[in-house]
Amino acid sequence: MEELVGLREGSSGSPVSLRELWGPCPRVRRAIRGGLEWLKQKVFRVGEDWYFLMTLGVLMALISYTMNFAVGRVVRGSGIPELKTMLTGVVLEDYLDIKNFGAKVAGITCTLAAGSTIFLGKVGPFVHLSVMIAAYLGRVHTKAIGESENKSKQNEMLVVAAAVGVATVFAAPFSGILFSIEVMSSHFSVWDYWRGFFAATCGAFMFRLLSVFNSEQETITSLYKTNFRVDVPFDLPEIFFFVALGAICGIVSCAYLFCQRTFLGFVKTNRLISKLLATSKPLYAALAALVLASITYPPGVGRFLASRLSMKQHLDSLFDNHSWALMTRNSSPPWPKELDPQNLWFEWYHPRFTIFGTLAFFLVMKFWMLILATTIPIPAGYFMPIFIFGAGIGRLIGEALALAFPEGIVAGGVTNPIMPGGYALAGAAAFSGAVTHTISTALLAFELTGQIVHALPVLMAVLAANAIAQSCQPSFYDGTIIVKKLPYLPWIRGRKISSHRVIVEHFMNCAITTLAKDTPLEEVARVVTSTDLAKYFLVESTESQILVGTVGREDLVQALRAEPSSWTPGHPQCLRDLLAGGCPVEPVTLQLSPETSLHQAHNLFELLKLQSLPVTSLGRAVGSVSWVELKKAISSLTNPPAPK
Repeated sequence: MEELVGLREGSSGSPVSLRELWGPCPRVRRAIRGGLEWLKQKVFRVGEDWYFLMTLGVLMALISYTMNFAVGRVVRGSGIPELKTMLTGVVLEDYLDIKNFGAKVAGITCTLAAGSTIFLGKVGPFVHLSVMIAAYLGRVHTKAIGESENKSKQNEMLVVAAAVGVATVFAAPFSGILFSIEVMSSHFSVWDYWRGFFAATCGAFMFRLLSVFNSEQETITSLYKTNFRVDVPFDLPEIFFFVALGAICGIVSCAYLFCQRTFLGFVKTNRLISKLLATSKPLYAALAALVLASITYPPGVGRFLASRLSMKQHLDSLFDNHSWALMTRNSSPPWPKELDPQNLWFEWYHPRFTIFGTLAFFLVMKFWMLILATTIPIPAGYFMPIFIFGAGIGRLIGEALALAFPEGIVAGGVTNPIMPGGYALAGAAAFSGAVTHTISTALLAFELTGQIVHALPVLMAVLAANAIAQSCQPSFYDGTIIVKKLPYLPWIRGRKISSHRVIVEHFMNCAITTLAKDTPLEEVARVVTSTDLAKYFLVESTESQILVGTVGREDLVQALRAEPSSWTPGHPQCLRDLLAGGCPVEPVTLQLSPETSLHQAHNLFELLKLQSLPVTSLGRAVGSVSWVELKKAISSLTNPPAPK
């Protein structure tokens, strides 16, 4: 049935429906409708895209956080710092729980959907997902064959899983296993090499095979295709410029690491921000996403940041082997209204800015925007953004050299033009390697592009950047561990701190609690109830103090609650009776001497993933050393107290 229409009395306007004519409060409804129409005209006068882009960034951040909040706290952030902590022997509750897998997947999906608005990657979360699956498969395997859990095997699986996580992101099995070795552990078992390479190769092969099945590629190829010259990719004098580029990346990485760690500490200690994060994390995520979305709006400031490009398109354009400065020297192409997939470099040029202005503005803005993005409580990877940032540094240096030497550098009577894309590749590897304190980023750059013609200059740039960064700042992951106050054992860097001269006797804990076999049960009960130690040192007698093993607190509590029938009434009962009744005693297979050096003790703790060790002299228990004593000793060496 067609709706009846009519005209208002005394009106010559367009007809209206009878429902509207005879509905309740027609004047109020017309006033509200008119106000909404006026607001719509004013709002969308700026442009619809800005609001949609802003809403997209804010919603993705909120959805990402909501998934985390609904399932668990451990799915936030990268996950690599927590994994490094676990591989040192520390137990983090629920970190490897498979129930967090779905939340991590949904959260990283929303983060990646935000695109260049948030400008974050997925390496860290994929490593976390990989170790979750590895831990779950390990538990299934253990239950299936009926074996008891083996801590060393679990750690081996976690290191292999980290390699698989990197390999499945970049389709780079070799750099994946090397990156996991460099980042995750200070000591690596050679036995794990083939396991890591096998799993990483399977993951990388399947990742690229899916692209072929999905008709994205005709065959298995590299992730980022480049067209560098193969015959003469660079001239010999350019080696100096590559090393200088590595030094620049090392200096910039030190500034980035310092600012990022300082700002992250400020966020955690500032009263207003910390309260906001504690009570209204969605609000903080929305505000941070709003700031980033406002800046990256393409018709606004985003046109000078190449914000219409995805992360893959960023690298594809920066690895271009043509010089943009030379191509725009005699011409001024207009800024395209739509993205041109065949000419991505147009996004880096604007008639008001030169190529150098756009690249420099990109680096300056992304420097603090990346630092801000790392504080948003969402699942995110931070490797890919710094990789692109380093490529931007290299591209800027390469364009400057191409403009300074438009015909190329003469070497041996032959002149070859400079390829800025090669400098972008070296800058990406050098800066990301300096931030993460790894050398394997050089190999990652080769596997990503499928070309190894710049092997020597890229490796030299990475070495130069690491030499500067490792001597000045902790890595990105170590800095995050420090700020989050996760348990960690600091490295002993360099020979100047004289760790070989410091012995265990200088810093061990002498106030230890021991239980002798002849200790009365009343005294044992008093010690157990008045202390909270997980294990107690067991000695032969109160007089000899000869160490014979350790006994667990839970085992003592269970034995004390029991009523052994073998106890004779009136006989003074002691700890020896509990041990004879079945209370388990763990033997001490490793112990330190008071003459052991700090360097040797530190290596033992790192290699064997230890938490504490007893100190004995001629078999007598004289003290103990844990992470607390080691950290204090190393801190006093690196930062000696001022003389009084």
